[in-house]
Amino acid sequence: MEVDDLSRPEVHALLSEHLEDMHATSPAESVHALDLSGLRGPGVTVWTAWEADALLGIVALKKLSPDHAELKSMRTTGAARGQGVASRLLGFVLDQARERGYVRVSLETGTQEYFAAARRLYVRHGFAECPPFADYVVDPSSAFFSLSL
Repeated sequence: MEVDDLSRPEVHALLSEHLEDMHATSPAESVHALDLSGLRGPGVTVWTAWEADALLGIVALKKLSPDHAELKSMRTTGAARGQGVASRLLGFVLDQARERGYVRVSLETGTQEYFAAARRLYVRHGFAECPPFADYVVDPSSAFFSLSL
């Protein structure tokens, strides 16, 4: 994993695919994925996973407070799906959160069937459903999860 400056075309393509899928599966008002400018914002760190020159996935962590962070924009490439990349990305970002002194990591994901595998992944890694956090509000298209570190 490496900190990414979001300048490579492969990363742009994966993020575009991610945003397109979010808009195709969720109502517009329920899409909370960050675009390039959001991922370049203050308090956000983005990491990418590569195998040689092939992008495998991306994950971001957004600082919400000195002890709380939000998992953002976790996505694997189509070619990398089913190879454990998502689990490795998640484990890595949780280790980074611990190293940064966060005591809680939260996330928002969709409630649609499209997001079922993601919800199962988060639960397998110890996340539990929680109420909306930060600026989120109750939304039938959003599920909220949190993990105490």
